[in-house]
Amino acid sequence: MNYEAAFRSRRSNVMARRGIVSTSQPLAAQAGLGILQAGGNAADAAVATAAMLNVVEPLSTGIGGDCFALFWDAKTKRVTALNGSGRAPGAASIEELRRLGYREMPTFTGHAVNIPGAVAAWSDLLERHGRMGLGDVLQPAIWYAENGYPVSELIANNWRTQTKKLRRDPDWESPDLDNGPEQPSGHELLLDGRPPRAGEIMRIPTLGATLRGIAADGKDYIYHGDFAHKLSAHVQRYGGWITPADMAAHLSTWDDPITADYRGYTLYECPPNGQGLAAIIAVNLAEGFDLAAMSEADRVHTMIECMRLGFADAQQWVCDPRVVPIPLAELTSRSYAAQRRMHIDAQRAAQNVPYGDPLAGSDTIYLAVVDGEGNACSLINSLYMGTGTGLVVPGTGVSLQNRAALFVLDPDHPNALAPHKRHYQTIIPAMTTHGGELHAALGVMGGYMQPQGHFQILVNLVDFGMSPQMALDQPRWQLTDPSEGLGAQQSGGLVGMEEGWSFALMAELARRGHRLKPIDGYGRVGFGGGQIIVRNPETGVLIAGSDPRKDGCAVGW
Repeated sequence: MNYEAAFRSRRSNVMARRGIVSTSQPLAAQAGLGILQAGGNAADAAVATAAMLNVVEPLSTGIGGDCFALFWDAKTKRVTALNGSGRAPGAASIEELRRLGYREMPTFTGHAVNIPGAVAAWSDLLERHGRMGLGDVLQPAIWYAENGYPVSELIANNWRTQTKKLRRDPDWESPDLDNGPEQPSGHELLLDGRPPRAGEIMRIPTLGATLRGIAADGKDYIYHGDFAHKLSAHVQRYGGWITPADMAAHLSTWDDPITADYRGYTLYECPPNGQGLAAIIAVNLAEGFDLAAMSEADRVHTMIECMRLGFADAQQWVCDPRVVPIPLAELTSRSYAAQRRMHIDAQRAAQNVPYGDPLAGSDTIYLAVVDGEGNACSLINSLYMGTGTGLVVPGTGVSLQNRAALFVLDPDHPNALAPHKRHYQTIIPAMTTHGGELHAALGVMGGYMQPQGHFQILVNLVDFGMSPQMALDQPRWQLTDPSEGLGAQQSGGLVGMEEGWSFALMAELARRGHRLKPIDGYGRVGFGGGQIIVRNPETGVLIAGSDPRKDGCAVGW
């Protein structure tokens, strides 16, 4: 089936009081809702939904990936940030990769696999905030993995793009191709060696067995024992470094979120090593402009320029702060925003954007859950580039991420590859509060689109008073390669413009020096799949929207 996506949303907002789950696949949303109805809270439903997405959208997320979450506790009225990203193995080495001829991090070999942090994060989220255990919340995912489900349309289309990687085809276009065994284990995620078509029944019994092991033994099933040995051996077969000792040493971390105050609303993001810093800086910059009073051209131009500056700083400073110190308080301060705002020209696009020095003066899943008590979880789980490396641990159904490809091989850069270190992470959930109460759980998946999506959705909600569904339906723009245009030797980065913007707007942006790339049809999935749940603190009414660029929906009761 050649699915052509028009994304013309005629969706209404979903409204409920006892709980809502919003995500990119309807069966996953219903799995989370079932947990709420069984007495679970937002944390329990979030993990059930994430696990179910591993089954129904395994080309984007899963046990072999990483996870970040923000949780709003309705009793304490506090937001906590969970970092479930993995670290580089103990033997990770820039020197070894250089000897092998790599000038950049390889993308699809075993070197690109970090310790997968998702299952530890699921467990730790439940332990701190949930009411149920993994044995309870994994049951829907186990049933569908073993009994099957009809593959939805956009997911079927994306599955096709991952097939050659999973099969390790000789003609697969990869700069670091390693075909490995004659019958690679990626066939576990295919039907007789081909991707499932929309509406076909897909079963992944090996993944079901892995989920059963986690349900019985908890996170130790992944990080200790037989699974850890199988994963390590498979990664090493493809050149990587992971050992069972690396797996056993993995830990999640709890952090204080970073924030930006925007017209009375507070935006929360996970701190580095996540790229939420880019969104915080862009929002701080935008706070100094009256975006609602501007013409459309002035507003879009200004927001793009704010985002360029946000990325310039994020790409320089975001790394593992437990290894390399980051001047985080200064980067997120209003005084720093005022200093950087002076670099924005109201009439011309920046052609180079150097990062600031505050001390001097591709695919992902996202889900949002709010329960009837007002607890909220904003969670994102990813393998990075589709199925990640496409390396599936034999007999487990677990595809391994390629997040370590986000390291750099310059030993002097803060984000340089090093043993036991976390790298720049693109996956970021978001949350907002207003007047000391929860306002929204929100997120937009999709690589570098994520902070840009958070920024654009926040402006839609706050400056224009849009409902969640309306805020998601609006056309988006995207700096398609944030690293392009950074530094004095490069031209300004390319700006993708989603179908729906007027020709007059694009002509005016081009006149101001923006290099535009109009994108229509199925290519619009690159502008991300967002989910938003807003809560009215006076009535407890939940209002949710789900992005038409994905197969999913919001469901409530």
